Amino acid sequence: MVKKKIAIITGASSGLGREFVRQLDKKRGLDEMWVVARREERLIELRNQIRTVLRVIPLDLTQKESFQTIRALLEEEQLEVRYLINAAGFGKIGSWRDISIGDCDDMIDLNCRAAVDMTQLALPFMSRGANVLEICSTAGFQPFPYLNIYSASKAFLYRYSRALRVELLGAGIHVTAVCPYWVKDTEFIGTAQKTEDSTYIRHFPLASREKNVVCHALIDAELGLPVSTPGLVCTVHRIAAKVIPSEIMMGIWSLLRRI
Repeated sequence: MVKKKIAIITGASSGLGREFVRQLDKKRGLDEMWVVARREERLIELRNQIRTVLRVIPLDLTQKESFQTIRALLEEEQLEVRYLINAAGFGKIGSWRDISIGDCDDMIDLNCRAAVDMTQLALPFMSRGANVLEICSTAGFQPFPYLNIYSASKAFLYRYSRALRVELLGAGIHVTAVCPYWVKDTEFIGTAQKTEDSTYIRHFPLASREKNVVCHALIDAELGLPVSTPGLVCTVHRIAAKVIPSEIMMGIWSLLRRI
């Protein structure tokens, strides 16, 4: 029996996740895309915008029971996962006083646990030439005051991706940590600023656009690169964070965030 070739994209109702769906739709070889997000109506709208068969899976990945549903779906069909793109995630800007424990927990659950659980579920259905893209962030390269939980969660995902890639080299499955800078045309910045005091970061200069980030990330993944820094700022940041001590980097950040 010929196995159905699919891509799984989380966080597909908006932002980078939605753009990955659109750009993967232009590639040949996928029989179906599975899109996972809370907002079912957004996923249904997306179905009408692409040619590839879209399977809408409306789930909240901060809830552990959601993964039982995904496991059952994977096990009931003969399929091969060619792409797993973990784009679900969110962040909050503010001091520790501004951010609720619920938001803290949800950031960790969605940015860390959900990505790991999705990867663990998908890997048994992947084979040589498949790609895992973990959507990390340039924030994962250093500690960021007033963005501390988000940056820490992305540092976790970045390190997880780098180590998993080495484990999977023999299997021929490529893992790429995608680490963009601010992306201006997603919902991330607006959501991140919804705290009691959102003035900790005043501006987002030189922000990228989602089309460029996704295009760059897919090329890097297909080249088998371990890290994708889709833009000048995140590339420079990655290099700087390797050679400049964290205390100095946080001092530079303290100045830049007030500009």
